[in-house]
Amino acid sequence: MDKTSSTGLARTKSDQLVETLAAAFKSPVSQGEATGTSDGGGTLSRKSSRRLMMAASPGRSGRNTHIRKSRSAQFKVELDEVSSGAALSRASSASLGLSFSFTGFTDPPDVIADSKPFSDDDIPEDIEAGTRKTKFQTEPTLPIYLKFKDVSYKVTIKGIASTEEKDILNGITGSVNPGEVLALMGPSGSGKTSLLNLLGSRVMQSTVGGSITYNDQPYLKSLKSKIGFVTQDDVLFPHLTVKETLTYAARLRLPKTLTKQHKEKKAIDIIYELGLERCQDTMIGGSFVRGVSGGERKRVCIGNEIIINPSLLFLDEPTSGLDSTTALRTVQMLQDIAESGKTVITTIHQPSSRLFHRFDKLILLGKGSLLYFGKASEAMIYFQSIGCSPLIAMNPAEFLLDLANGNINDVSVPSELQDKVQMENSENEPRNGKPSPAIVHEYLVEAYETRVAEKEKKKLMVPIPLDEEIKAKVSCPKRQWGASWWEQYTILFCRGIKERRHEYFSWLRITQVLSTAIILGLLWWQSDSKSTKGLQDQAGLLFFIAVFWGFFPVFTAIFAFPQERAMLSKERAADMYRLSAYFLARTTSDLPLDLILPVLFLLVVYFMAGLKLSAAPFFLSMLIVFLSIVAAQGLGLAIGATLMDLKKATTLASVTVMTFMLAGGYFVKRVPVFIRWIRYFSFNYHTYKLLLKVQYEHITPMVNGMRTDSGLAEVVALVAMVFGYRLLAYLSLRRMKLQSGA
Repeated sequence: MDKTSSTGLARTKSDQLVETLAAAFKSPVSQGEATGTSDGGGTLSRKSSRRLMMAASPGRSGRNTHIRKSRSAQFKVELDEVSSGAALSRASSASLGLSFSFTGFTDPPDVIADSKPFSDDDIPEDIEAGTRKTKFQTEPTLPIYLKFKDVSYKVTIKGIASTEEKDILNGITGSVNPGEVLALMGPSGSGKTSLLNLLGSRVMQSTVGGSITYNDQPYLKSLKSKIGFVTQDDVLFPHLTVKETLTYAARLRLPKTLTKQHKEKKAIDIIYELGLERCQDTMIGGSFVRGVSGGERKRVCIGNEIIINPSLLFLDEPTSGLDSTTALRTVQMLQDIAESGKTVITTIHQPSSRLFHRFDKLILLGKGSLLYFGKASEAMIYFQSIGCSPLIAMNPAEFLLDLANGNINDVSVPSELQDKVQMENSENEPRNGKPSPAIVHEYLVEAYETRVAEKEKKKLMVPIPLDEEIKAKVSCPKRQWGASWWEQYTILFCRGIKERRHEYFSWLRITQVLSTAIILGLLWWQSDSKSTKGLQDQAGLLFFIAVFWGFFPVFTAIFAFPQERAMLSKERAADMYRLSAYFLARTTSDLPLDLILPVLFLLVVYFMAGLKLSAAPFFLSMLIVFLSIVAAQGLGLAIGATLMDLKKATTLASVTVMTFMLAGGYFVKRVPVFIRWIRYFSFNYHTYKLLLKVQYEHITPMVNGMRTDSGLAEVVALVAMVFGYRLLAYLSLRRMKLQSGA
């Protein structure tokens, strides 16, 4: 069998994918591929474009003079001869899918387009996992054509005396189609992340100008189930394993129609597709917890989003902090995702030349303005046409970032720009005679607006090649949850216990509680309540117990919502669960863990101190302490959820707890009338009074000025605090401005 026929057979997977998408959604995209159109009416996938190119020039496959396969190194080498007679040597690793180009940025567009010469059967090998991974599932997904025109964004900066508006983005226009990877490039502060958040509808719309459409339809909340968004920071629970993280995401986000077993199987499939099977039982890890590597953590974040088979996938600098090899594999993975019919948009900070050549489209931003939009392979040609050419061989991405920064060292200066510099006064001209960055930026913006902008805007007017029936699926007004309220609650409850059990049962916390209990037992060893002095000593112990188990839970609960704010914002923006289900699961999953240490504490103190040795007083004392803990927890949750700032919350909690302690009835017997109301808001006061009643109800009617009456009012007050403080915390979370505007 000759090489031409084998190449055609090897590419049948791409044909089947296009036919599947066209049949599933009645889309005329395949017709656009057959006619070879790539702009306006549709887009060719990367593999389809290569297939047509090879069919147009069959001599290309004939020029593949040598392919060597080595089982030990797993390398394939293909030697291509270009028409100018120069030899182009490319080494492509089967384990990583690498493509090395030794000709710099001067590669012709057709060579760049053909940078992956092997067939779909050449499945890359996962170096970190050590096993071969399968290709991404090509399940049919709703094709979404994203268009944005004249997008602007402003933020209000509040000063001490006045407020001012700052322009973040100015008139950004572009589009991206299914099967394409759009890269947003620009220096730091150019607006890449802001534009990504706008396109992913993660910003409040009141400050946004221009239009953003999805299949020519405006954004609706129902689109959240079709959008995946990978943030720049890896927001994951450190104590969950890779398998647990993806399984919980699958159970919360996949449709209700799937059973629990199907959802868990989908999570396992994603693990193998991402090459994470070796570390699936390893904890994610964090700052103080050892876990998976940075590349594996990034793949887990991507897996969290692609598990729902999204139509749109947004990624914010997915290669930041990764080495060049891992970064290349990550971008190759994005290519595979796009080739399965999805639309991929990613920000990229400073890619290597190999990464740059793998993008389909490129947006170059500078100071919030658009400097270029179009095919990534034609970016160098465009800047050469306006007179900006590199004087030395360099990475195209470095060249473009230098231009975006206004740095034209080692770059030819256009004659128009030189004339403009000569006309400027000496204040705007550097000593070396080159134009300032501000002048370079102004020239690049003006050049794009006059040469390209109107042409691209006209392309946006061309209707997308989809039926009205498919377009209507985007505008479905009903929000779809992946699980019922009760299922969301149970899943979040189990996840919360698994995540925080390590924190609650740390040796440091157990040692703290038990050592305090032993010291108290020794100080109050077998105290006698029959004498007046002994009774007063025991009253002091009971007050300390009330204060300790009021102070401890408050400062534990304060950290709950501020520490999980990033996770809550991320998951709520993706419509993973209802806020009420999360809140109830978060508050109740702490209770089993919070009530174990007090049992150990009371078992030690109660019998060492010689308190009333009877079953009823012992268990009643334990119930009172439990009620005090739950009430104190509510106060901590309310303070943390209201302020969402750990320093402010800790300061306010310190003042509040100290006030409640002083008003608890032990230090001050006669409190002035105008401030006496504080004690009725103090859980220390009510707990102390109930403990006195349990121990001395049949001994004396008054202890240290506190009456041992029925205690019903104190119980009602504590129960009211349990629910009142939590209601305040829930309302505070409701009012919190999530990044998604949910």
